[in-house]
Amino acid sequence: MQINRLVFPGFWFGKTEEKNALALACAGVGGFCVYGGDKKSLKDLCEKLRQVSPLGKNLIIAADYEDGLGRWLKEYPLLPSNLALGAADDENFAFEKGYITARQALDLGVNWVFAPVVDLADNPKNPIVNTRSFGKDPHHVVRLARAFMRGLAAGGALNSIKHFPGHGNTQTDSHLAMPLIADDFQTLEKNALAPFKALLEESDSVMIGHLLVPCLDEKYPASLSEKIMQGLLAGKLNYQKCICTDALCMKALGDEKQAALRAFNSGAHILLAPEKPTELLEFLHTQNLDKTLLEQALKRQDELIARSIYLAQNAQKQEYNASDFCRRVAHKSLVKKGNFPPLQGGQQVAVLEIGNDEKLDRAPFFDTLCKEKIAYRPFDGESDFLLVLFWRRYQAFKGKIGLNEQEQQQLARALKQAKNAVVICFSTPWVTQGLGVKNQLCIFSPAPQFQQAAALALCGKFPCEGKLPVDL
Repeated sequence: MQINRLVFPGFWFGKTEEKNALALACAGVGGFCVYGGDKKSLKDLCEKLRQVSPLGKNLIIAADYEDGLGRWLKEYPLLPSNLALGAADDENFAFEKGYITARQALDLGVNWVFAPVVDLADNPKNPIVNTRSFGKDPHHVVRLARAFMRGLAAGGALNSIKHFPGHGNTQTDSHLAMPLIADDFQTLEKNALAPFKALLEESDSVMIGHLLVPCLDEKYPASLSEKIMQGLLAGKLNYQKCICTDALCMKALGDEKQAALRAFNSGAHILLAPEKPTELLEFLHTQNLDKTLLEQALKRQDELIARSIYLAQNAQKQEYNASDFCRRVAHKSLVKKGNFPPLQGGQQVAVLEIGNDEKLDRAPFFDTLCKEKIAYRPFDGESDFLLVLFWRRYQAFKGKIGLNEQEQQQLARALKQAKNAVVICFSTPWVTQGLGVKNQLCIFSPAPQFQQAAALALCGKFPCEGKLPVDL
């Protein structure tokens, strides 16, 4: 039963069968990581899992609520991306985001938030960190991440800084393959490691990335590396709290059972979201696990539970308005590049949309244009004023975020044909690199309040005061 606590299965609504999750909870797994669902189904699931678990109400339930609950549950607003907070550069906003996230999560039974991402946005071609980062500068990231963590704590939820030792400077999505961090140790220590070192004291846990970092371990990725987990994190940096792997179902690791075993032997206290949790549990029981490591893992989990109880008991109960919060951030974070005149009432513009893979609702943007008396039509090859809307954002297992070759050609042709053009990026700001784009509006989020702000900014209703936290 104690061995079972090492494993935190994932629960994917619409994919995982509830009876299987309840059986795992009965068997004494240490917790769960939930994905998707809706408000009622998630709350019901959390209650059922705790009812049957030997840990009872102390069963930890986690989620990747990096931008609030809205990325996963439609009943909640999508909160501003970290990069939007980086552009606004306001620690109060970062605190609010953490607080709102914690309050919403706890209300449904989720008490551990796998956030903040403290990876640096220092590689434009990184398809998976991108807007999840607060920016390129380590000191900037530390200030905002710390404020976010304090907001989570004030709201009553656990945090987890990720992805140690830094997922920023790579071009590979670890959901698909093993990323390589080629920095030497001096560069790594100065940049990617700096936020972790500064935030370890206030962290409740550290998530280890599936990252090959040869300057630290030439053979094993961080999530399987004794040199990195025990030698660097627990040893040199003296980190004496919970260490959690990134999701084991990701494709970077190969054989799941052997990867999980090596992760445990190397210092991980929690084996997160395996693809086949029941088989992994059976396998672990056939192994002669190191008793000292097992005792340490259980101790770290008990400390995490105690911390969770303390946070919940001391949580602040202040009123909040998530939609108004999003509006305020949007009005301080938008970044304008170039020099283009504001749209005037009665003016007509052409619109070219690119990269709306998720079929995001664009009504807030277009409805706001209409309210401002701006007429729009699809781009047909020529225009006095062209708006190019780019929607694609990071998505696990996608492996891309920018323009593909066909889209680049489409954009280049359109820019040549239009007398005036503005590219509006509702996610990654790097999409226009190398394409000769003169005018760009960086929004950092497709949330409704950010779409509305984009339209109002185009009409000159407020100044774009954000400052780019990355290099373009």
